[in-house]
Amino acid sequence: MISDTLTDQDLAVLIKKGDIRAFDKIYEKYSTRLYLFVNGIIKSQKDSEDIVQEVFFKIWNNRKKINEFLSLQSFLFTIAHNTTISIIRKKINENNYVSYVKSVQNAVELSTGEIELEYKELEDSFNKILDNLPKRQREVYMLSREEELSYKEIAERLGISVNTVENHMVKALKFIRINMKSTSFITSLFCAFFI
Repeated sequence: MISDTLTDQDLAVLIKKGDIRAFDKIYEKYSTRLYLFVNGIIKSQKDSEDIVQEVFFKIWNNRKKINEFLSLQSFLFTIAHNTTISIIRKKINENNYVSYVKSVQNAVELSTGEIELEYKELEDSFNKILDNLPKRQREVYMLSREEELSYKEIAERLGISVNTVENHMVKALKFIRINMKSTSFITSLFCAFFI
């Protein structure tokens, strides 16, 4: 029996050692919160449930890499966010973007052609904005969003501190948000996917 007095850090140490009861405790504590978080982004019960399962699958399979000195909650939500974004990107890449937009926003009357055109224009604009980021910020952003590396992994790969990685990401995201400002629903959805 795992004590309710154990902190996330205590549980992380146990999970790292392969303690399934500690893992169950973390699942019990965070699975509902993660589901609500993911469903708030993706608006699909089935996909949200699948993503939550995927998050905990990744945690267990990579348990030896858990850093018990970092926030386990932040780690879980970061994995959930990145997994959600990956699934959305796959949907887009499989040409399901239009149907996904329609399922999320039934009230918006946009033709398939209008959605596809606006998405293409946004994608081009987004890529130009990325090109205008300072080299290191762009590198950090791409490693985080495209390769789904943690800040620690990015820091190790680039030979910089985790704090420096965080600073680069904050500046990159601020720059992207400022330059992607629009009241368009499609723009808002695009930003939710990629930023």
